[in-house]
Amino acid sequence: MAREESDQLPHGAKAPAYFKEALEDAERLLKYAAELGIEVDPETRSAVLHARAVSPEGWTEDVAAKLLMALTCLASRVKPVTAASLKAYQSETRPTMHTYLMWAIILSAVIIPASIITFVTSNISEAIRSDIVKANTLAVKLSTELSPSAQTGIGLTDKIADLQEYAATIRLIFARANRLNRYVFPHVEIPQPLRPPENATDPSQRAQYLRQKFELPVPLVSDNVVKAGEDMTETFQDVRYFAQTIMTDIATFYGAITSCVLPILYALLGTCAYLLRTFEDQMSTRTFVPSAANSARFLIAAIGGTVIGLFGNFSQQASASPLAVAFLVGYAVEVFFAFLEGLIKAFTKSPPPASPAPGTATAGKA
Repeated sequence: MAREESDQLPHGAKAPAYFKEALEDAERLLKYAAELGIEVDPETRSAVLHARAVSPEGWTEDVAAKLLMALTCLASRVKPVTAASLKAYQSETRPTMHTYLMWAIILSAVIIPASIITFVTSNISEAIRSDIVKANTLAVKLSTELSPSAQTGIGLTDKIADLQEYAATIRLIFARANRLNRYVFPHVEIPQPLRPPENATDPSQRAQYLRQKFELPVPLVSDNVVKAGEDMTETFQDVRYFAQTIMTDIATFYGAITSCVLPILYALLGTCAYLLRTFEDQMSTRTFVPSAANSARFLIAAIGGTVIGLFGNFSQQASASPLAVAFLVGYAVEVFFAFLEGLIKAFTKSPPPASPAPGTATAGKA
């Protein structure tokens, strides 16, 4: 009787804040254990139910002590699930999934167009570069074939065939250069000799001017084949200058994007993939708890994507492209940290002690 009176608190005393929170956590764990068929001893279950039946003004130290003991027992039984993870499972999953999805959509909306444009411009530039090499070879060949001192063994048919291939290659270079010029900002101005006169407002007149610049005369005979070759070479020089200017701008602008911007974005995308995978695993086991460390992981991935280009040997060890390595760094930042720590150890490794000179140890003993 004396013990019960000593445990009873003064009338009107309210339960502390932790009592309500501990009771809600214990009820969550008890409900989870019941759903999964985890056996809970009757004393633990009764302590939680009794604490719920007691009004906030009627709680006692004994009720609180039994509740905390029950909470400890339940936490041990359902581990690694916690009351915090069960609470987050009910209220935090949708906002978290929405945040991850928003980040993935934003990054994909930037990465996909940038990657496509970079791929397209790179392929067009490579095709133009190959065509220029081919046209240079044909120009040298034709300058020999069409010179007055050319060997008589070269027939007119062979000259015309080479000249037609030469003209077709020039037209292809100009068409590809115009297509590539759409991806340069600001656009490269077409050289004046390749532009129709300003007074040629009629589309047919403009088409006729371009036909004269890029097509061979008809008929092509021995009397005009030399003049046609010279005119086509002049056109080729203007077209080559136009194409090489565009390729230089493309290499500068999109090279900077590929080397500086895309690695950061791919690293952030790798972090999104890691967090989504972790989120899926934690949701299946109901162990998800929101953490501020996820924001720090994004920052670490951005830093790793920024400096990944400085470590060429890291990309070589991974046997992958720099963008793939950037994605890997974002997905598993521990790999990048391990590489940095190994690099630091290599720099700070002390040299082996020098071996003593012959006869030194013997002299010391003597």
